[in-house]
Amino acid sequence: MFGRRSKNRQRDDATGDAEAVASPSPVTETGKSEDRYRAQGPWDVAEDAPEVPRIDLGAIRVPVEQGIEVQVNVAQKRKKIIGVTLMKGNSALQVQPFAAPKSSGLWDEMREELREQVTQQGGKAEDFDGTFGPELRAVIPIEGKTNEQGQQLGQRVRFIGVDGPRWILRGVIRGEGANKPEVMADIEQIFQRIVVVRGEEPVPPRDLLEITVPQELQQRMNESLDAQQSTRANGETTT
Repeated sequence: MFGRRSKNRQRDDATGDAEAVASPSPVTETGKSEDRYRAQGPWDVAEDAPEVPRIDLGAIRVPVEQGIEVQVNVAQKRKKIIGVTLMKGNSALQVQPFAAPKSSGLWDEMREELREQVTQQGGKAEDFDGTFGPELRAVIPIEGKTNEQGQQLGQRVRFIGVDGPRWILRGVIRGEGANKPEVMADIEQIFQRIVVVRGEEPVPPRDLLEITVPQELQQRMNESLDAQQSTRANGETTT
């Protein structure tokens, strides 16, 4: 349907001729109409994704090509990983994988919720037909920052998302990737190269899929969080 191949199909094709490999029969995966928006990625782990260097972070495998910096986002109070930010140049892409139903996507609902949040903050948001289908382009107020005329300054942000097989991958783009057309394609390509690992465990729709890091990195993250909390505590004591 969308020109994708599962890994099982790839193994079957290996015994055929060159023409069969170059022109695979289409495979229907999810039955979701929204799935057409990820014809070039992001990918499900069961699909034949392009081979690029990636780091395994549990529910997602993210590209680690030259020029890309990977930052793990952690909720400090709970010490729980809530997302991953990929930095390239002056652009940032934060991604979060969520569980989703089999038969319908959640991106339309999430987009409306994001619009409401932006409006409540005093920002503006509008729909845009982007590379991954409907996205939300917003201007969010920057707290405490105004221009010489006293007008509130804002930050341009793009909210993108795609529905996959029982998952949805949501992205938030900031920096040049949100406002410079010549840079947008680079940050979108990073999003396309992500592989989502949904797993077979039952997870309620909308729940964040588990993002994990290697044990050594997790220990360094915990030490860093402890140091930050200690610094804040000392600062509160001495003031």
